[in-house]
Amino acid sequence: MSADFLYGIEVIINGLMAGVLYALVALGFVLIFKASGIFNYAQGVMALFAALTLVGVMEGQVPFSHVINAVFGTEIHHFGWEVPALLAIFVTLMVMVLFAWLVQQLVFRHLVGQEPIILFMATIGLAYFLEGVGDLMWGSEIKTLALGLPQGGSLVVEDWTAGLGGDDFYGFFIDKLDMVATLVAIVLVAGLIGFAQYTKQGRAMRAVADDHQAALSVGISLNFIWVLVWSLAGLVALVAGVMWGAKSGVQFSLSLIALKALPVLMLGGFTSIPGAIVGGLIIGVGEKLFEYMIGPMVGGATENWFAYVLALIFLVFRPQGLFGEKIIERV
Repeated sequence: MSADFLYGIEVIINGLMAGVLYALVALGFVLIFKASGIFNYAQGVMALFAALTLVGVMEGQVPFSHVINAVFGTEIHHFGWEVPALLAIFVTLMVMVLFAWLVQQLVFRHLVGQEPIILFMATIGLAYFLEGVGDLMWGSEIKTLALGLPQGGSLVVEDWTAGLGGDDFYGFFIDKLDMVATLVAIVLVAGLIGFAQYTKQGRAMRAVADDHQAALSVGISLNFIWVLVWSLAGLVALVAGVMWGAKSGVQFSLSLIALKALPVLMLGGFTSIPGAIVGGLIIGVGEKLFEYMIGPMVGGATENWFAYVLALIFLVFRPQGLFGEKIIERV
């Protein structure tokens, strides 16, 4: 096999792994939109807040320490202990569940029946509020998420594939953190699909997504389902925040990962979990291949805009996405 062909295979593999992470972020949007019709602009900030909380809990940081010190003139920053990673992840997950309950009780319970644009604006306000709370609780400096995840290229994969293309090919460069993130994302996605298909709560969630009034008529609690859905979105945000935070550091630009999910949703459809997966894989592989093949001809940096151009093309010819439901309105 030629070296160019093998490098192309390497690009596709890295694109698939990036696509799985894109799909993971998009899943948070899909879960909430299916059950409540709300496009959650705050999903990216939820990932940031989850990552900030995880680092703060692990390091034993005092929440709101900057505010406490400014008001009382103290100099407290840490409790003096460190929390094991697994326990810190559990505590952070409980925080995200509490956040889901508060969002439902204080915000969206009072907006039932409102126009979609009002609900969307509420999520924008929620995003900025949550970002401000995260800043006050844990500070705005860049943080390192030290979970012991492997970093750097896999020497094992590189050694196994080094001889495939002769002297011109040095083996596949596959990042170990990307491999771990891909496995975690696959397990989470499979778990969410299994939960939606085979559990009582999952079936209730699908019933609410299909018809709110019919679900109410058979005794399904909308409040419970919406809290459940926001909690699942919080779990997805936690996993996404951990993986992206471990990759690039926990910083406030982490909230922008939500923007990468938008083209995925446009391709796959806003109401389809399989669509989010397929859309993420298409975007991940497409942008890597386009950068590899066309990028050098146009000056590079095509990964920044390729996904959005592809999404615009899909909007023209298939607005509902590959797996989305076609909306038919009778007048």
